[in-house]
This record gives sequence, structure tokens and C-alpha cells, in this order.
Amino acid sequence: MRTTIWAGAVVLAAGMAMAEPRLIEDFTDGPERRWDYVSDQVMGGVSEGRAAVSTDGTRQFLRLTGEVSTANNGGFIQVRRKFSGGFPEGTEGLRAEVRGNDQGYFVHIRTTATRIPWHYYQAAFPAGADWQTVTLPLSAFTPSNRAVPARIDPEKITSIGFVAYGRDHQADLSVRSVSIY
Repeated sequence: MRTTIWAGAVVLAAGMAMAEPRLIEDFTDGPERRWDYVSDQVMGGVSEGRAAVSTDGTRQFLRLTGEVSTANNGGFIQVRRKFSGGFPEGTEGLRAEVRGNDQGYFVHIRTTATRIPWHYYQAAFPAGADWQTVTLPLSAFTPSNRAVPARIDPEKITSIGFVAYGRDHQADLSVRSVSIY
């Protein structure tokens, strides 16, 4: 099995043994009630996109597509899920099954310490054409600025988002499951 490290993310080939994760999302039972699409248009940007639940014949997944534009101080589209009560003490990171269009994407985490909309923690990951598991340790997430504490307290996590961000490009990201470990 092949393991690749990319900008703090660990990409594991399908079937590779991993520590026992706890599933927090498999995109069944009404995921559209849990996940919200957000774009830079909330701040005057011009990026266009959408998020929709799809199926590959065997499993459902969430697909984020669109055109990310940095015009007018913009530059993101995302799909985000809010959490109340945070994650269990001792949570070390996130795992997600993803595929995409051979572009880099991000996970953004917000906590009770990220009160301003442009405050978050960010970790990058690649999304190739085939389904792959990305592992993102909480220690790989960097704060958006110095006003945010340097480390994530998992018990204070309020949302996670999958984000196409920071440059002009066509986004096409699918997420099939999200777990914590």
C-alpha cells in the first residue's frame, strides 16, 4: 500500500490499515439538513457553486462544484457542517474519503475561539480522480491569524467545512465519509 504526505495531510491507499475511526458522517439520512453551502458572496465575492448529494450506485456522497474567483476580494466556496458540544477529548484528527479533479482543497475547522467569520483553522489535502482516504491530524491545522489560539481544542469544535479556496479555479470535490480518530 502507498502512503503519501502532502501539505500536512496523509493520503492512504484504499484498504490500508488505520487506527479505529469514529464515523461522524456518511451522507445518508438527509445530509442536506446537516450541511450548508456557503460562498464568498456573503462578503461581496463573485464565486459561484453548489453542493448536492449524489450516489455512485453504491454509496451517497456530497459533491461541491463551482467556479472559485478571487475577483472583488473573494476566493472560496465551501460546504460546512455545524456541531454542538465539540468532539470527544483525545480526538487527534479527521479522516475523510474524497475524490476530485486533481486539485488541492482544504478543511476549515471553527471553534468557540473563532468568533469572527474570517477566523478558522485550515489544513490542505489533495483530491485525485479516485476515492482516497485523507488523514488530517489536528496538529496539521494552522490558525488563520494570530488572534486564534495556536492549537485546536477538539471539545470546542463548532464546525468543519470542505473548502475550495484562495485561487481562481474550477472546483469539483466529492466527500463520501468523515470520521474522527
